[in-house]
Amino acid sequence: QVQLAESGGGLVQAGGSLGLSCAASTRTSSSNFMGWCRQGPGKERELVASISRSGRIKYADSAKGRFTISREYTKDTVYMQMNNLEAEDTAVYYCNANTGTITCLSGYWGQGTQVTVSS
Repeated sequence: QVQLAESGGGLVQAGGSLGLSCAASTRTSSSNFMGWCRQGPGKERELVASISRSGRIKYADSAKGRFTISREYTKDTVYMQMNNLEAEDTAVYYCNANTGTITCLSGYWGQGTQVTVSS
């Protein structure tokens, strides 16, 4: 079992920045991959960014150039810096940890944190 503790998020104006962090309770193969998925109003949950234990990073097209994911490997803590936020980024952001590639369909989940971008 892996528990994920999220922090960050909140309300920001369009063009602003926010940071998210997520710490895994234990360092196991269940957190080989860690990342962020989000679910906006009336939308399906989607991948935002992920990072593997080997440092392989994947971004959704909507996040490229604006969001940066990083990882503190000794503590299995993942961070995401979100810049130039847009109203379309408004969603609940969930930290996800998985043995394999993050698909936002399986693995362990954080409690979710609301990000609201006002236009």
